[in-house]
Amino acid sequence: MKNKPTRFDRFVNEFTDLIDRAGDNEAKVLSEGREFLAALVSRDDWLPDQYAQPHPQYYQQYLLHADPQDRFSVVSFVWGPGQKTPIHNHTVWALIGMLRGGERAESFEAGPDGQPMRSLGIEELTPGAVESLSPHTGDVHRVSNIFEDRVSISIHIYGGNIGRISRHVFDAQTSGAKPFISGYSNESEIAAAPKLSAGKP
Repeated sequence: MKNKPTRFDRFVNEFTDLIDRAGDNEAKVLSEGREFLAALVSRDDWLPDQYAQPHPQYYQQYLLHADPQDRFSVVSFVWGPGQKTPIHNHTVWALIGMLRGGERAESFEAGPDGQPMRSLGIEELTPGAVESLSPHTGDVHRVSNIFEDRVSISIHIYGGNIGRISRHVFDAQTSGAKPFISGYSNESEIAAAPKLSAGKP
C-alpha cells in the first residue's frame, strides 16, 4: 500500500505547483506562498527530530527540500538559546514562518561612505506568523532567537538553493560587505541523497 503523503509532502507539492504557475512573478509567489507556509507552521507536529537539533554554539540550517531545478529550497533554522546571525543578505526572495519559540529580525541598510549600518526597525515572529523578504524591497537583516533559555525553530523558503548561493555578510560599523556561501548543517546527508525532501522516508 502506498504511503499517505505527509503534511510536508503536501506543502512541497503545493509550492512546486505554485512555482510552475507563477514563474518569475515574485509578487504572486510571495502572496500565495505565504498562505501555504502559514498552513504548514500552524501545527508543530511534522518536523522530524533530526532537523530540529540545536548546536551549543551555532544556529543550524537544515535543508528540508531542494527543488530539482533550484527554483526554491525549504530550510529549518534551529536557534539555540540566544543565538543570532551576522547582518546578511539573501539576493533572492524569501518567506519565513515561525514554528516554535520566537525570532527577532532587525532590518538594515548600508550607511554612506563607510559609515555604520542603519537600523530600519525590528520585527518579532511568534509561532504561526509568516513574513517575506525581497531584494527589491530590502533583504538585509540580522536574526536572533528571542529566548535565552530555549530553542526556537523557523521554516524558511528561498527563491533558489540558498545554501549554494553566494551572498554577503556586512560589518555593522563600516557597512563593508564580504561574500559567503552558507552551505547546510546536514551536508553529509545531502551528499548521500541529492534530492533530499524531509517528507520522504
